[in-house]
Amino acid sequence: MSAASDPSARLVAAAAALGIELGVRQQEQLLAYLELIAKWNKVYNLTAVRDPDEMLVQHLFDSLAAVPALRRQTGGRAVRLLDVGSGAGLPGVVIAVCCPEIHVDCVDTVGKKAAFIQQVAVQLRLPNLRGLHDRVEQLAGPYEVVSSRAFASLADFVTWSEGALAAGGVWLAMKGKRPDAELAALPPAAEAFHVEQLIVPELSAERCIVWMRRRIEPGSPAAGS
Repeated sequence: MSAASDPSARLVAAAAALGIELGVRQQEQLLAYLELIAKWNKVYNLTAVRDPDEMLVQHLFDSLAAVPALRRQTGGRAVRLLDVGSGAGLPGVVIAVCCPEIHVDCVDTVGKKAAFIQQVAVQLRLPNLRGLHDRVEQLAGPYEVVSSRAFASLADFVTWSEGALAAGGVWLAMKGKRPDAELAALPPAAEAFHVEQLIVPELSAERCIVWMRRRIEPGSPAAGS
């Protein structure tokens, strides 16, 4: 098998391009995760992307691209992250594999998708990963990071998950092109403080992270801290 078609070699190259050091076990876990998605997809509709090549790039590499940005934001601290509308676990499972210091809860309203995450946690032996079958509005947290990937509009995302966000926490929304219309429609209680462009290995499409936080009103106690 040539390096160009070898998923393992491509994964190592993609991680290196992103500045991520993956141990052998982490490489095995990520590739085993893709195999689990493919297996469960035969029975459940976890994802519309079914071609192994496309899954490697559009799912794995795309989620990997968010890891360095997340680590810069958290400073490598042990935090709790809630991945909203996680579906097959993207980017939550990838974050759990690459960042063992982060406890990741993946929430989805579809029971079979939450069950899949639980199965992934067991089979890949990820004690920091959990699947939750619930509505995000019902979760109290607190989570230092609340993430989503192609989930909903920014306004709906922050409105539905606001109760789960810890004081001083941040929202991480993975998007394609910079969503200027959605940014303009953010509710008054939230503000975007950074739109970070991502370069995904082997993918030419635009990707970005919209980082958001609760808006601090002038004169509030938090404003002077």
